[in-house]
Amino acid sequence: MDGFERPEIITMGRVGVDIYPLQVGVGLEEVETFGKFLGGSASNVAVAAARHGHRSAVITRTGDDPFGRFVHQALGNLGVVDRYVTSVAGLPTPVTFCEIFPPDNFPLYFYRFPKAPDLEIRSEELDLEAIAATSLFWVTVTGLSAEPSRSAHHVALEARGRAHPTVLDLDYRPMFWPDRESARREVRAVLPHVTVAIGNQDECETAVGIRDPNEAGRALLEAGVELAIVKMGPQGVLGMTADTEEHVPPHPVEVVNGLGAGDSFGGAVCHGLLEGWPLERVLRFANAAGAIVASRLECSTAMPTTEEVELLLSLSLGKP
Repeated sequence: MDGFERPEIITMGRVGVDIYPLQVGVGLEEVETFGKFLGGSASNVAVAAARHGHRSAVITRTGDDPFGRFVHQALGNLGVVDRYVTSVAGLPTPVTFCEIFPPDNFPLYFYRFPKAPDLEIRSEELDLEAIAATSLFWVTVTGLSAEPSRSAHHVALEARGRAHPTVLDLDYRPMFWPDRESARREVRAVLPHVTVAIGNQDECETAVGIRDPNEAGRALLEAGVELAIVKMGPQGVLGMTADTEEHVPPHPVEVVNGLGAGDSFGGAVCHGLLEGWPLERVLRFANAAGAIVASRLECSTAMPTTEEVELLLSLSLGKP
């Protein structure tokens, strides 16, 4: 295959450019300066995994425009293979603005009109051999929100054949769906084809109609996954398999921008799963990785290295 070294991790889904204010605590109407960063959950997870030493790639699409060129440039700079990133004529690369009101209010404004190029991923363009062979494959619920991306995800998951780990990021964004029930229907259709599901309580409610973390975790297991991870905010995170249950408290941090913490968490989970760690260690490491990004302004370029996460964990345990 022309000497191409296949990625260890492949993610599939959203990409864009984050335009984040450099002033904190004011609305966008008052902001004077902004920073430009790579964005999109699937792309951020690929970056986070690369920061932990994994050869990662993302399957996505951009506009044929300067922001699309920036995506390729940023992925390369952050160590992510862009071989599977193609452009769509006539559709602009999405941009996303946010407002920053720490500690827990970060409104997002998505500009994905008339349609995001990443929803134009087509099954006939997929490298199904690479998807089947990669050590970990990661998809998101947003990718199921429209055709042809939805069908491409089903084709990719069929090629994957439930090889473990195949991860579904529950990543429910109401603005991308006509209603919650539409999203629930699509999520239920793919849950039997993945082995790991990760989401917060609201996202779990979308997936299985249950908000209680323990009951939602059990429902995800009953739907066919081998590992359910439920993020509970200030109550920490719950991980469940058929014979294991771990509840890990949150890692305390002074929050600057909570956006991107979940993607850092996801990339850290990928690392822990591929390392074969016990579930409790995976969750503690992922919590610390998410906390680090929450303490920083941006998302993709804020993703920590393994050494940074291990240092934070050692300091929290009082180790030198």
